[in-house]
Amino acid sequence: MKSDAFSYPPRGLSREEAARYIGVGSTLFNEMVADGRMPKPKRINSRTVWDRVALDIAFTSLPDKDGGLQELLERSKRDGQKDSATFIAYTPKA
Repeated sequence: MKSDAFSYPPRGLSREEAARYIGVGSTLFNEMVADGRMPKPKRINSRTVWDRVALDIAFTSLPDKDGGLQELLERSKRDGQKDSATFIAYTPKA
């Protein structure tokens, strides 16, 4: 593969990389995949890989400790701000 001057984050992650990416160990990650909190992997020939974007979506869907971000996302949807170009500033509760 030809290299260029840009740096790209990997899109496909191994099980260990995916677990590390979301901040948990491999055992908990396996449980989260099994119970549906994290997405199932994709197959690329003989490799099993997790899509980083799918991990981001699943991670965002996890409940917050204080519910702040989820509440903000739900309020945004109710208010009709469904455009993906809309950005919302979020300040966690102290």
